[in-house]
Amino acid sequence: MRRLIYLLLALVILASCSQQEKADILIKGGTIYTVDEKQPSVEAVAVKGNKIIAVGTAADLEKFIGDKTDVIDLQGRVMTPGFIEGHAHIMGVGYNELNLDLMDVKSYDEMVARVREAAAKAQPGQWILGRGWHQDKWDVKPEKMVKGFQTHQLLSEASPNNPVFLRHASGHAAIANAKAMEIAGVNQLSKEALSQTSQDGGEIIRDELGNPTGIFNERAMTLIAAKIPENTAETDRQALELAIKACWRNGITSFHDAGAGKENLELFKAFQREGKLGVRLYPMLTGFDLDLVYEYFKNGPIIDSTHFLSIRSVKLNCDGALGSRGAWLLEPYTDRPDFSGMATYSMDTVLKVSRLALNSGFQVCAHAIGDRANQEILNRFEQAFKENPAKANNHRFRMEHAQHLNPNDINRFAALGVIPAMQAIHMSSDRPWAIDRLGEKRIKEGAYMWQSLLNSGAKIVNGTDAPVEPLAPIPSFYASVSRMTLKGEPAGGYEPEQKMTRAQALRSYTLDAAYGEFAEQVKGSIEVGKLADFTVFSKDIMTVPDMEILTAEVMMTIVDGKVVYKK
Repeated sequence: MRRLIYLLLALVILASCSQQEKADILIKGGTIYTVDEKQPSVEAVAVKGNKIIAVGTAADLEKFIGDKTDVIDLQGRVMTPGFIEGHAHIMGVGYNELNLDLMDVKSYDEMVARVREAAAKAQPGQWILGRGWHQDKWDVKPEKMVKGFQTHQLLSEASPNNPVFLRHASGHAAIANAKAMEIAGVNQLSKEALSQTSQDGGEIIRDELGNPTGIFNERAMTLIAAKIPENTAETDRQALELAIKACWRNGITSFHDAGAGKENLELFKAFQREGKLGVRLYPMLTGFDLDLVYEYFKNGPIIDSTHFLSIRSVKLNCDGALGSRGAWLLEPYTDRPDFSGMATYSMDTVLKVSRLALNSGFQVCAHAIGDRANQEILNRFEQAFKENPAKANNHRFRMEHAQHLNPNDINRFAALGVIPAMQAIHMSSDRPWAIDRLGEKRIKEGAYMWQSLLNSGAKIVNGTDAPVEPLAPIPSFYASVSRMTLKGEPAGGYEPEQKMTRAQALRSYTLDAAYGEFAEQVKGSIEVGKLADFTVFSKDIMTVPDMEILTAEVMMTIVDGKVVYKK
């Protein structure tokens, strides 16, 4: 009788295993990098539903193929865990496709020409909006510049009847034409009022006669932005849909949204309810709306069991950017000795929010580009941690950008457990002119210090800061390992000792990026039990020569076990 019972049990177990071992998808036929130290590469992956159920050799995984299994042949291509965009602006990505995209303009004249063309098509009084220009990347500089920026006159002539507002690539400055300034009443501001704007964390740049040049730095941008008609619910939806598709085209399966207000959060929730989100979204509450922040602190984190929309972080915009000379420095700018940038957020509020966040189970993500901003915020973080050690053991507070550091602060990141969320593509785009802002000594000792941070034990979260830079992760991965511009300059890279290895760069875009949102147990590597999010590239980005990385294309994107994009 006992032998019969054992036999029946064995048959039941065998039948059960037989049913469980059939995969919905089996992927093979190429190199698969897992970002799992125990098994760095495999030949095949089996997926059931939205989870990985097996990894290993193609021969071993044959048993998972059933009548209904979709077998995907990589045809020699390369697959990695789904890339995670560690710091970008999803609505900005979407609206960049709806408005003027100025990332590729090579001169002020070219930008003016695009505005003239848009004005010819616009309705009377319609606002012309855009983003992406960067005066330090232009091939030809305008004849007239004030404090390193162009003036509005040509823009005003190109669009005399339509207000124009074009944001700098960094998002930390903008240019307005005369019509926009007239609507905002800026032309009537006195010198005293203009000076007051500077004291409030913003700057209206003026010429030698005190007239506004059209350039609005940091919080001064709100003078114009407040007059722009609000986006409609319909255009918001359209922008989010476009952004999700852009993520798929670029192999992005998860997205850290760096600063979301109430309306955008409600839109994200609606898309999730409707099953339209399509990308795993990790939005940071905007610190500019403290009522919203405190409301979420009171109610506690939202941890989504489907891992598509979790809300447990807040973004504090604490200084500006190097491009607009708004980054807050310990010493003045080399190319503007009268100016050291500015704090755009109260350090007392940083400390207050940090204390409350720890108690509420929220993560603080502080935008800090300049060395003084980084130092001041690290000081506030450290104070909050010391006051509440019980809640600070797994805080994962982040420094967004951490672009320029005082050498004495580099090791503090790992010591305090603060994550530097750095966008490698900024080094490639900015380094040629950033040396004019900081000088050689500060650049070499404290700018884009990836390897120094990694060696100290810090985890780096990579990304693009789109739409500041294009969303594509390939150029940022390339910059991480080469430290060269997209033109391949200089040979060997800028400060080559700070290059990431290929393995470090891949990890910064996958497993460590997942760590940056408390999700390393469910995604970021190809392991049994984790979510089936994958990116397939046309070339082996882990082995090809540096310049060849830039020619790699995203061939397929898989999110939640579903193929959402094929090239």
